[in-house]
Amino acid sequence: MNSIDPITLEIVFNALRSVTDETYVALMKSAYSTNIKERHDHSTAIMDPSGRLVAQSAGSLPIHIASMSGLMSALFEKFDGNIHEGDIFVSNDPHEAGGTHLPDINLAMPVFVNGEIHSFVCNIAHHADVGGMAPGSMAGGMSEIYQEGLRIPVIRLFRRGELVTDILDLLLLNVRVPLERRGDYFAQISACRLGERRLQEVILKHGKVALTAAYSDIISRTQRRMADGVESIRDGTYTFGDVMDGDGLGTFDVAIVVAIHVNGREITFDFSGTADQVKGNINVTLNATQAAVCYSLKALLDPEIPNNQGVLDAVQIVAPAGTLVNAVFPAPVAARANTCQRIIDVVFGALAEAFPERVVAAANGANTTAVFSGIDPRSGASYLYLETLGGGMGGRPMKDGKDGVQVHITNTSNLPIEAIEMEYPLLVEEYSLVTDSAGAGRFRGGMGLRRVVRPRGHECIFNGAGERFRHPPWGLFGGAPGGMGRFMLRTIDGEHRLEDKPDQVSIGPGDAVVIETPGAGGFKPAADRAPEAIAADRATGKFSEEYLNRHYGHLAQTTSKEDIDGG
Repeated sequence: MNSIDPITLEIVFNALRSVTDETYVALMKSAYSTNIKERHDHSTAIMDPSGRLVAQSAGSLPIHIASMSGLMSALFEKFDGNIHEGDIFVSNDPHEAGGTHLPDINLAMPVFVNGEIHSFVCNIAHHADVGGMAPGSMAGGMSEIYQEGLRIPVIRLFRRGELVTDILDLLLLNVRVPLERRGDYFAQISACRLGERRLQEVILKHGKVALTAAYSDIISRTQRRMADGVESIRDGTYTFGDVMDGDGLGTFDVAIVVAIHVNGREITFDFSGTADQVKGNINVTLNATQAAVCYSLKALLDPEIPNNQGVLDAVQIVAPAGTLVNAVFPAPVAARANTCQRIIDVVFGALAEAFPERVVAAANGANTTAVFSGIDPRSGASYLYLETLGGGMGGRPMKDGKDGVQVHITNTSNLPIEAIEMEYPLLVEEYSLVTDSAGAGRFRGGMGLRRVVRPRGHECIFNGAGERFRHPPWGLFGGAPGGMGRFMLRTIDGEHRLEDKPDQVSIGPGDAVVIETPGAGGFKPAADRAPEAIAADRATGKFSEEYLNRHYGHLAQTTSKEDIDGG
């Protein structure tokens, strides 16, 4: 296939990106659940006729990059030669359909030109519940994939443009709050159809042949840029290790170890020595590990590189089957994002020597999950509120880490208080930053979030999953570790700590759940922090005098607001 000129290639790529961005916004605005319409836990993409990822929307989650490729591999294996115009395929299964966990529902729709498949439009949305033993399908305590929810292999949801109603009925029968799930499914369907129309317009404008050539050139260009970046790393082996707090079922300090081998334009990530897969649901499948590795490397080498197949093809991964980072059936994987965050920490830790001017200290290292479910006393209908909360971002070579944000592979938003209290019978008593949770340093880490939530006029069930609750996010180059997270239950008798991965906790109308997410590590020694920065810390009220004195000593005692103003 002949290449096209660079100017045309850039025009075509931006046209493709505009299609993915428009479908991303359409899915967000038409979804029913707050997890999609407010938190933006979804992604959209265009694939080439062989199933290679060409373009993702700017807002897409990095963790979804490999899920879309996994979906296409499973689709072709099952339906190659039996794909028709108007078909829409649905799947979610990590072990059979290329997914990373069951709540992420994947849709794919072929785009035909002159009777031949030219492309696919795809999207992924995190549904707030997909059935299983726990509301929200994300809690600790699940020991096999069957307990986590409805497993969907790659199947047709639409056949030649007609909805297969029996399939949709089956999907909705096996979930909580089916009306909300139905709305989210149709938001995804609408996004597929919009993407198909818009892509047809791009094909009509630029021509089938040119667009097909552009697909290959876009992927090749990305792979070359990745290889150029790898070549800038000094040849050698870079190693690091860290641990997950635990699996929620009695296994603690689960090791993740990586050895990164760099040889010219080739790079291999070897996870030999990582712990075996565990009983609890912190396991990850290989494509989720691939997504975490690719995100990490792209962030360090060239953040402007578009997410597509070229990123995936630029790295080699060695991960023995049956380990935490290449779990096999029937391993539960619902909390895979927590482990992916730790994989990123490990890769950054290993490459800190190679990229001291780019790497960041350990971030909050979690997707702290909170799920409240029950019967809304106002309507008598079931409700389910799910959120994954942000925390601290690691201290950076030239800046402090950001406070209370989603980091790295998740890239979603925190849910506004107004949305929670409007949609659910819940009261948010406090939404704040956790005092002193930032790791001190020349550039401090970000701070964790604190949220206190109380049911209004009813009893509900709370499920959760936390990480960095036992092992703090580490600092880099002498920076201090960040604060750890925790779940607390506040009752009339006071507060007591819940398990790190609590399951089916009853919350009465007079009780409240306290959620504190981890902070992040600092960058370089606290003794190097500028006096005006310490004064700014004091002025914000985010830090106690004890914290300031402990980390900054005499510098903290001699700084004040006047130092900020230059007085």
